[in-house]
Amino acid sequence: MTALPPGSTIGILGGGQLGRMLSLAAARLGLKCHIYSDVPGGACDVSAASTIGPFEDVERVRAFANGVDVVTYEFENVPLAAAHAAEAVVPVRPGPKALAVAQDRLEEKTFISGLGIPVAPFAPIHDDASLEAAVRAIGDAGILKTRHLGYDGKGQIRIRSAGELKPAFTSLQRAPSVLEGLVPFAYEVSVLVVRALQGETRVYDIPLNTHKDGILDTSTVPSPLSARDAARAREIAGAIATALGYVGVLGVEMFYVPEAAEPLVVNEIAPRVHNSGHWTMDACLVSQFENHIRAVAGWPLGSTDRHSDVVMTNLIGADADRWTALAAEPATALHLYGKPDARPGRKMGHVNRLKPRS
Repeated sequence: MTALPPGSTIGILGGGQLGRMLSLAAARLGLKCHIYSDVPGGACDVSAASTIGPFEDVERVRAFANGVDVVTYEFENVPLAAAHAAEAVVPVRPGPKALAVAQDRLEEKTFISGLGIPVAPFAPIHDDASLEAAVRAIGDAGILKTRHLGYDGKGQIRIRSAGELKPAFTSLQRAPSVLEGLVPFAYEVSVLVVRALQGETRVYDIPLNTHKDGILDTSTVPSPLSARDAARAREIAGAIATALGYVGVLGVEMFYVPEAAEPLVVNEIAPRVHNSGHWTMDACLVSQFENHIRAVAGWPLGSTDRHSDVVMTNLIGADADRWTALAAEPATALHLYGKPDARPGRKMGHVNRLKPRS
């Protein structure tokens, strides 16, 4: 396949901040973006075109796909029917297989463990009998997570004793779920791997991630991972991307367990550009957003090298009200997503604080 020339149009399913930053990156390369979203979002403000309609309206999705050259997506809960409808018209990158795996926590863990990659102990729950079996398999403590939907701490409940499990399952509306065993990790990291149409992979430096209330708070580069563990983390992410036949940026979240024989345990994957990669916008010559666009358009991948150390901090809710002070900080890049309402728990933007590479 030849690379899409400048002037081509990339369709993006989803209209949030990731679509916004993808659209801006595409414009830098002379490419246009057309957003398809069920609600207006910040991506619509900066894209060449936008269509608002239900993802379940497959005929409308097909019509949208007829007006673009390739389709990608900016969130992992795009209905599979919409992805397949678009794929019937133009290439969809990454393919729907990656969506199917990432949308089901049981499928995801089964797939990754099937590659010989460590994941947290897990057991499926769909009724009272499987709930009791899960306790026998995993133990009295763990995290109950719905198999479908849920992000930024949503759709999951910490379980501290067997007696808490049934009420927690009920509070999740008895939705099909997974009980995960607790992992005694020292910290969390993520790997951002970009895979080209022809199979080439490149990996960004690995950030150390911290969370507040289940939402990513900071990503710091460099991380404390040793060179050996970092190489293994890159190997794991590359193996997952290759097994999925992936095209674009894939985020692979991992726990670091220092005392374990295999210290890296995969938590989950995100088949899209990732919040923990926002630091690449200012600390790298080519950001995760541009490399995703390059990959889905069939272009050569850009460098993933960084020129600076950096701490990315999410601006959640009222954090963004300090925009004047943040804009005045030296060596700080401010990114706001154009959202009108600074609600608690809502990602309003982020800042990247840079310093010379150590």
